[in-house]
Amino acid sequence: MIEALSAMASVFTDPYLLVLIFATTILGVIIGVLPGLGATTGAALLLPFTLTMEPVQAIAVLSTIYVSATFAGSITAILINTPGTSAAAATTFDGYPLAQKGEAGRALGIAVVSSTIGGVFSVIVLCIAAPLLARVAYEFRPPEYFALTIFGLSMLASISAGGAVKNLIGGIFGVWLSTIGAERVTAIERFMFGNYDLYEGLSFVPVFIGLFAISELLVQSKMVNRVVNAVSLKAVKLPTKEDYKKIWKTIVRSSGIGTFIGILPAEGATVASMIGYSEAKRWSKNKEEFGKGSIEGIAGAEAANNSATGGAMVPTMVLGIPGSGTTAIILVGLMVHGLRPGAYLFTEQVEKVYQIFGSMLLANLMFMAMGLYAARLFARVSLVPISILWPIVFALSVIGAYALSQSLIDVWIALIFGVIGFFARRHGFAVAPIAVGLILGEMVETNLQHSLKMYDGQWWMIFAQPLALFFLVLAFLGLCGPYLYSLIVKRKD
Repeated sequence: MIEALSAMASVFTDPYLLVLIFATTILGVIIGVLPGLGATTGAALLLPFTLTMEPVQAIAVLSTIYVSATFAGSITAILINTPGTSAAAATTFDGYPLAQKGEAGRALGIAVVSSTIGGVFSVIVLCIAAPLLARVAYEFRPPEYFALTIFGLSMLASISAGGAVKNLIGGIFGVWLSTIGAERVTAIERFMFGNYDLYEGLSFVPVFIGLFAISELLVQSKMVNRVVNAVSLKAVKLPTKEDYKKIWKTIVRSSGIGTFIGILPAEGATVASMIGYSEAKRWSKNKEEFGKGSIEGIAGAEAANNSATGGAMVPTMVLGIPGSGTTAIILVGLMVHGLRPGAYLFTEQVEKVYQIFGSMLLANLMFMAMGLYAARLFARVSLVPISILWPIVFALSVIGAYALSQSLIDVWIALIFGVIGFFARRHGFAVAPIAVGLILGEMVETNLQHSLKMYDGQWWMIFAQPLALFFLVLAFLGLCGPYLYSLIVKRKD
């Protein structure tokens, strides 16, 4: 434990890493306040540029983008009623009405403090829970990992607002994409159509750049002439003593809710913020203030969405199951740099793991300072015309896709998946389930093959393993539970 704490502390004494995290925090806040971008798009754009860095530096950059952009979405949510990220959508419910009353500084102060407490809380839980869960992961064999991955895929039903059926269709499409290329055991070519550039399968980086960055560009293209009405902001005000008395229970509750939601495979900050907001309203003594500028509503949403960032890193680093769309990209970064998620990561490379945790803690403290003293400056970034912003994003997307292996096929893959992502969004499908399905698809196939080898093709023996059966039952309840519950209610009625 002493070695782990010293590894975390080393982040605060490494000049290069300090400067890198500081610069990335600024970039993350800028990405977060730009409506249409966000943590996932920012991480997808930066992923190719982290490939030349050291492993700790690369993951520190991606995780810093994650936490800082998640917070920064609240700035535009409060000032222009446009959440910079989907995780800040619930913040608009009370943040913007409070700003319209002339209390924009107070609203941002509540958001900054709640976000920081939630983020720091989740990092502390991450430091404690991840090693404990890693010990449990030692008991996992191929059958358990197969069942866990099925459970992760079942959670796609609630990963976003697209609807359970559409999300599952997106996840299945992602799993199918993972089968493109030569099968690892038999080397049988699948869906290659004679193109040997696809022999190793689809590369995650260009696919993610297309799904998250280029598709967002195409969606935003119809908003070129949008006019933004911004609320004036003089200065950010820290919460008063009376404010703290009113919101401290909400912050503690939402921090716990957000961390728990983040730990669940395939959930994320958006779901956490909505639940945090609804629970804040449920337990509030002033329910009539919600929707009209309640500081409890702001605190509930912001503490929950930022605490989900640390929680989402738990299954990502311990089990290799992304806790959100952004952690799916961070997971790719881990694998590219040779940091294979799992139990051995916490025994063989524990120093690097805790340096990553320390980077997240430092990023939370840095965005607090920026939120308090530079929110007014960052808010002006949101007024950058889309006609200027998105050509820059497109250029970065193409450069990032090409930089991976200096291959034009990766550029074409990014462009193709940009179009696929655009039409998916246009018809109500979220792109995050596709990305998660692509990552988990390989795990499903590989662990199923290994399980069948263990039991000489007797697939039903998987159900004889208690832990595997537990995860499969959870997956069944997650998919069929709401339907079964509605049938029971109908029969009672």
